[in-house]
Amino acid sequence: MIEPQVVREMGLNDAEYARICQLLGRTPTLTELGMFSVMWSEHCGYKYSRPILTLFKNYREAQERGALENAGVVPLDEQLGIVFKVESHNHPSAVEPFQGAATGVGGILRDIFTMGARPVAILNSLRFGPLDEPRNRYLFEHVVAGISHYGNCVGVPTVAGEVYFHPCYSGNPLVNAMAVGVVERRKIARAVAEGVGNPVIYVGSSTGKDGIHGATFASVELGPDSESKRPNVQMGDPFMEKLLIEATLEALASGCIVGIQDMGAAGLTCSTCETASKAGTGIEIDVRKVPLREPNMTPYEIMLSESQERMLCIARKGTEENVLAIFRKWGLHAVVIGHVTNDGLVRVRDGETVVAEVPAKALTDACPTYYLETEEPDMVRALQQFDPLSLPDLRAEEEGGDGPSCSECLLRLLDSPSLANKEWVTQQYDSMVQTQTVYAPGADAAVLRIRGSKKGIALTIDGNGRYCYLDPFIGAQIAVAEAARNVVCVGARPAGITDNLNFANPEKPDRFWQFRRAVEGIAAAAEAFQIPVVSGNVSFYNETPDGPIYPTPTIGMLGILDDLSRRCQPAFRREGDILLLLEAYQDPSGGLGGSEYLSLIHGKEAGRPPHIDLSGEERLHALLLHLIGERLIASCHDISEGGLAVCLAECAILGNLGARVLLAPAEFTLPRAAVLFGEAQGRVVISVKDDKALKRVEHLAVEFDVRPRWIGTVGGDRLYIAHGTTDLIDLPIAQLAQAWHQAIPRRMQSAHSVA
Repeated sequence: MIEPQVVREMGLNDAEYARICQLLGRTPTLTELGMFSVMWSEHCGYKYSRPILTLFKNYREAQERGALENAGVVPLDEQLGIVFKVESHNHPSAVEPFQGAATGVGGILRDIFTMGARPVAILNSLRFGPLDEPRNRYLFEHVVAGISHYGNCVGVPTVAGEVYFHPCYSGNPLVNAMAVGVVERRKIARAVAEGVGNPVIYVGSSTGKDGIHGATFASVELGPDSESKRPNVQMGDPFMEKLLIEATLEALASGCIVGIQDMGAAGLTCSTCETASKAGTGIEIDVRKVPLREPNMTPYEIMLSESQERMLCIARKGTEENVLAIFRKWGLHAVVIGHVTNDGLVRVRDGETVVAEVPAKALTDACPTYYLETEEPDMVRALQQFDPLSLPDLRAEEEGGDGPSCSECLLRLLDSPSLANKEWVTQQYDSMVQTQTVYAPGADAAVLRIRGSKKGIALTIDGNGRYCYLDPFIGAQIAVAEAARNVVCVGARPAGITDNLNFANPEKPDRFWQFRRAVEGIAAAAEAFQIPVVSGNVSFYNETPDGPIYPTPTIGMLGILDDLSRRCQPAFRREGDILLLLEAYQDPSGGLGGSEYLSLIHGKEAGRPPHIDLSGEERLHALLLHLIGERLIASCHDISEGGLAVCLAECAILGNLGARVLLAPAEFTLPRAAVLFGEAQGRVVISVKDDKALKRVEHLAVEFDVRPRWIGTVGGDRLYIAHGTTDLIDLPIAQLAQAWHQAIPRRMQSAHSVA
């Protein structure tokens, strides 16, 4: 008999347990209950998020066809496709940051090469609490170390990412890992257990007791007892993963493999039931044949272990020796542990004893779906009623009051760890291994050349939790628009989206309202831009007793460069180049709501996030691609967090060239803080080399209904910005660079990180 307490400890409620008994026609064994508990967790079964995710057209169509795969694919050309996906490892990283982050990288890489693709890039999106708290410094330091350790050792470049800091992530960091691979489109592998009698082969590392119930752990809030969940965190071995990549790709190329699945969340349970369910077949395995890391492991432990660097292959009958030989040549375990059946059951044997016999579709398709209540939080409307332009101190600044000067504000913004240079992080990553990286971390998006094609790809990952806190629908749309703008700024055409949806407890109506509205925002933006959402991940329960995280959807964007030679960077290039501000539409508020300036300088996180006009963004994208295609632009950088002043400072620092910027009062009529630091969307700063290029740009801008404004020239060793006859900012580039470069190192060196 299974005690009710055991059922609840596994994350199942009474109704779900009753449903399991009904599906089986009996009470489950302990192993069967464990299998149901992980497959029916939100982490694996998406029982709360699935109804909302149907808003994504590609997800809905794939679900209806039973064709959901490990990652999404976007065509690069007639022969090659780009495979990419992002996933979270938030809870594991909160309790064991090094291994949590490292295994997050390993897991997302397996999703890529399971599709038959060679991994070519890693990206990450990270969120932590403020660095003045020792625990946050410890988490930050060890998460970055885990990512760099795994990515560097496995030989896949980490080419781009983002890092933000905010009190809402204290104790609950967000660690989102994205991976990208290249595959021959006609050779895409599928996760199906087809062919009755075909052998089922276990390959890779051995199975240990690490990661048992990891999926269950990821489906509850973090609490005081979370440190006790360290055994739920997997241990990674990147050198084993490198061997597994090569062996898997060689085995797939042999033509002997009919189906393959990563043993990720839920391990053997997930890989057996999902492949069988998708194919409409069954699988029978013997856990005594599984290579074990520890003696006397029970069937329950073997089926639920999430030990890393393991795969399940279904080979064509009669070719199994070829498959085994390939994996063993690479020094990996390779064992036939079972075969495909025609009865639709996942049958687990412990030698001669059957310890589990469950319909595969009961574990997958029968996972309960919940239509949760939503309720808009009262605080959202209250926060949105605040008008940043009405701030008394803002008016005092205009009148020469006691507030910080514009120069002081800029230096403080550049010293903010969220806006500052991230070299402390990126220098720990190998961004050049495989020698395909054209633009490493530091540009608006990474750019890679692709062997075997004349085309290149651009990659970025973006999100802004503060915007989504104030308005999840608008905030999510901005995340999509900014990611698209970033790949466009380097000369790439946006081609595909993967999203990581980081939210708090979905069982609380106000939290689920945030989730639904954000998904609606992403879906609306993706449809408007005609960019498919091809893959993604949902991470709920990002909440501690101190409160929830901000709703934080992150958008991984793939762009395609049809001509790799036609690309652009943000750094100022030459003395005398002409500076233009391209503006697709106007924001009457100047974009101060939810801005870094408002938070850092005035201590307020309120107002409406910046206005977003998706059709205007599209026009801006089209114009920029045309200008870069004609090689009219010397530099290009989008205006986002920190506003125009931070954008200009970054261009100057990266190019080690100053600029003289003159803003006409007749055109820039908002308060100076909004002009300099407002985060109004749909804007980029470009530089052109001469008057001839300027006239061509102005002509094309009018044609695309984008407003071009002359704002100054590149040159010198200072950033000078004036508003009419009033000097606003006049600072040496060296001083700007010092603030920008030293913000994170200074804080990390200020005190020893402690656990």
